[in-house]
Amino acid sequence: MSETSLKKPETREEFIKMLTEAAKKEAKTRSLLRGKPTKPTISGTAQFLNIHRDTLYTWLKEFNVDFDEVTESLSADLLSEAIETPQKHTYLIGEALIGEGNEVSHIDLLIGDKDGPVGEAFAAGLSNLSAGHTPLLAVIRPNLPPKPHTLLVPKVTVKNLEDAGKIFGPAQAAVAKAVADAVEEGIIPKDKVDDWVIVCSVFVHPQASDYRKIYHYNYGATKLALKRALSKYPTLEKVFYDKDRAKHPIMGFRVPRLWRPPYVQISLDIPEFEKTKKIITEIPRSDRIILEAGTPLIKRYGTKVISDLREIAKDIFFIADLKTLDVGKVEVDLAYEETADAVIAAGLAPAETLDAFIHEAKRLGIYSMVDMLNVEDPIKKLRTLKQFPDVVILHRGIDEETGRTLGLELIQEMRQTFSDKRLLIAVAGGIVPETAKEALEKGADIIVVGRYVTQSKDIERAVRDFLELTPAMREDVDLFRVHVE
Repeated sequence: MSETSLKKPETREEFIKMLTEAAKKEAKTRSLLRGKPTKPTISGTAQFLNIHRDTLYTWLKEFNVDFDEVTESLSADLLSEAIETPQKHTYLIGEALIGEGNEVSHIDLLIGDKDGPVGEAFAAGLSNLSAGHTPLLAVIRPNLPPKPHTLLVPKVTVKNLEDAGKIFGPAQAAVAKAVADAVEEGIIPKDKVDDWVIVCSVFVHPQASDYRKIYHYNYGATKLALKRALSKYPTLEKVFYDKDRAKHPIMGFRVPRLWRPPYVQISLDIPEFEKTKKIITEIPRSDRIILEAGTPLIKRYGTKVISDLREIAKDIFFIADLKTLDVGKVEVDLAYEETADAVIAAGLAPAETLDAFIHEAKRLGIYSMVDMLNVEDPIKKLRTLKQFPDVVILHRGIDEETGRTLGLELIQEMRQTFSDKRLLIAVAGGIVPETAKEALEKGADIIVVGRYVTQSKDIERAVRDFLELTPAMREDVDLFRVHVE
C-alpha cells in the first residue's frame, strides 16, 4: 500500500484514540489466531487503520506519540476485551483407503470453519500453487461445486496432461459428489455448509487407467473419510485394540507385540544356521509363537543371524538372547540394528548395567527382558533397578532340571510385589508340556521351550503340544484380523 486510505487525524488526541482502537482490534485478532494473549504491533495496527506502516511511523513521529506507551496504557478491562479466550473452531480429520490395484484410492481430509485453521489452510492452498500439485476446487460438473466448498490437493505429482485428466475428471467429480451426498444424507449438517470448508488430499496412481474405478473408489473413500471425520473415528479403544493386530498392506509384514499372552517362546540354541532355518520352516504359524535367537547361535554367527532368519520369519517376534552382563546400551544397539524385537540381559549383571540396558531398549522401542538364571533373589534384584524390564524370565539351568515346580511360586509373589507394574513373566529351563501347563496355571505369560521342540523328529507336533494347553493358545488371531476396513 503506497498511499494512505485513511484521512490523517487533525489532533494528537484524535490520533491516540484512533491508534488505541486499531491496536485493540489487532491484539484481539492476533490472539485468536495464535491461541494465546498477544500484544499489538505497529505493522498489524497499520493494517487495521488501512494505512502503510511507514505512514503510521510518520504520524507517530509527527504527533510525538510512543506506540508502546499507548498500547501499554490500555486499561486492564480494555486488554481483557481485546485478548479474549480463543474461540474453539471446528477442526476435524478424516482418512480412508478403498479399492485395489492401480486405481486404489486413499483420501486424507480436513473439515472445519472458514474462519478457523481449516479455512486458513483452504485459502493458503488455493492461493499458493505448487508445480505438479496444483490444488483445485472440487466440482460435480463445471460451474457446480458442492457445499461445503472443497479444495482437492493431488498427493502424487501431476507430470503430464494424462495425469491431469484423471485428477480434473473422475477424481474431482467423485470427491465433489461424495461431499454433496454426505450433506444430503445428513453426514455433514446442512446448517454448516456455508460455515465450513474441506481440504481433501487425493491419491491417484500414475498408472491408474480405469476412469470408472478411479471415480468409484474415490467417491467411496471420500464419503467414508467424511463420516469418520464427523464421528471422530477412531476411538482410543479402537486404536489400542488394533495397533498390535494390524498389518499395513503396503509394508508387507507385521511388527508383532506381546499384547495377548500366553506365548510359546522357542529357543533356537542349535549353533547351525541351516538347521535352524529348517526348524523355523516346520513351526506352525500362530500369533502365540515367538522365536529366540539363542546365545550359542548368536555367539557363532553374531547378531546378524536375526536379520538373516528374518528372510523366512518376517512376521515373527524375534528375541536376541545376549545374556548381557556389561555395556548394556551397546548390546541393545547391536540387537536393535539387526531388527530384534526384544533383547535379553542376565539378571546377574550390575544394577547400573541393567538400568542402562532397560533405558536403551525403551528408548529404541524394543522389549527389555531380564533372565534371572542363578539370581538368588529375583525380587530383591528388581527392587534395585531404576526402571522395570518388560519381561522377567524365571530360569533354572540345565543341571538343575530335576524338579517339577521350577520355582513357580515366585510368579504370584512377583505379581503381588509389583502389582503397579506392567510385567510379563516367562519361565524357562527344561520345559515340557506337563511343566508348561503347571506354569500357565500359576500365571506365567511366556513358556520358553528349547530341546523339546528343536530336537524333536516332528517339530510341528512338538509345538502343538504346547499350543493345545489352553483354549486361548489354540486361538489364531488371523481368524479375526481385519486387514483393510
